[in-house]
Amino acid sequence: MKPNGDFEIFLVTAPGLEPVLCEEAKANGFRAPKAVPGGVRIEGRWHDVWRANLVMRGASRVLARLDTFRIDELAELEKRARRVPWDGVLRRGVPIRVEATCAKSRIYHSGAAAERIATAIHDATGAPLADDAPITVRARIEADRCALSVDTSGELLHKRGFKEAVGKAPMRETLAALFLRQCGYDGREPVLDPMCGSGTFVIEAAEIAARLAPGRARPFAFEHLATFDAEAWLALKEKFAARAVTPAFRCHGSDRDAGTIAMSRANAGRAGVADFTEFREQSISALQAPEGPPGLVIVNPPYGGRIGDKARLRTLYRTLGQILLERFPGWRVGLVTSEAALAKATGLPFAPPAAPVPHGGLRVTLFQTAALA
Repeated sequence: MKPNGDFEIFLVTAPGLEPVLCEEAKANGFRAPKAVPGGVRIEGRWHDVWRANLVMRGASRVLARLDTFRIDELAELEKRARRVPWDGVLRRGVPIRVEATCAKSRIYHSGAAAERIATAIHDATGAPLADDAPITVRARIEADRCALSVDTSGELLHKRGFKEAVGKAPMRETLAALFLRQCGYDGREPVLDPMCGSGTFVIEAAEIAARLAPGRARPFAFEHLATFDAEAWLALKEKFAARAVTPAFRCHGSDRDAGTIAMSRANAGRAGVADFTEFREQSISALQAPEGPPGLVIVNPPYGGRIGDKARLRTLYRTLGQILLERFPGWRVGLVTSEAALAKATGLPFAPPAAPVPHGGLRVTLFQTAALA
């Protein structure tokens, strides 16, 4: 990393979604985005780090790459870690912690690797070590190559800062945003989730339509770094806040559970999108297309890993498919499930799906249709 120049910034995402996140990085004007295993590499400076945390919906973390080098023993690792200009990045007196992962390398003990790096940082900056430190330095040692980074996000980025209430098996906002992007959603059409849970798909869609920055309501780890400029950060947030618009269409959610609907409404209110969303307590059998032009139905129904009653689930999926085919002409459908057989039970004309991605200890797949006849 050059003190005042460009450096590598790494946007982390779930395996299998790297190309989708790369599309988002391009759409947001980041320079030289490249999809690689585990995420997307971009180039930039510290204001680009702040902007990525503020505007990237699909990234789970934003890492500032400090150095990369080949390494095969712990003593050399500590020596190389001492060469990193920590004083230019870390504030003296701000606690840190170091996390390391090792794979296919001569250095195989992650705890020992983290300890050596922590010693080098402490000697350079005097930074105390703490398990609950606001700053995490991450070392990834793979195939005898070490990448040293500082985690500029802090808490994972799906924590937008407003959702206090979640339902069973909630979908992370970052994953929901990437699935919406895969479905071609850009905020210029209505969206409906007929099994909305805590409202994740609906709220993400409404925020996209309103051009609200996903990181507008939360703190970030980079605010504790020596490179942070509070005045410039405030100006950046104000710049993106000024881009907000009133969406042309509402985003709709429904669920048969009254408590879930109350939860969704509360979450939408805290997110500032209550005026652009509508939530109804109703069963699938009562589902009707909203008035106006067709749009996107996106749904994450229960599946085996969550409920387990296969016969009941097949009936649920079959009913959902029949209603969508009968009542939603012109609408596209995106359906997330862990089991292809359940998707098939809908009878919907799904295109061949992309590879499954990890979610809640399972691997789930997004199935998509073109506009229904």
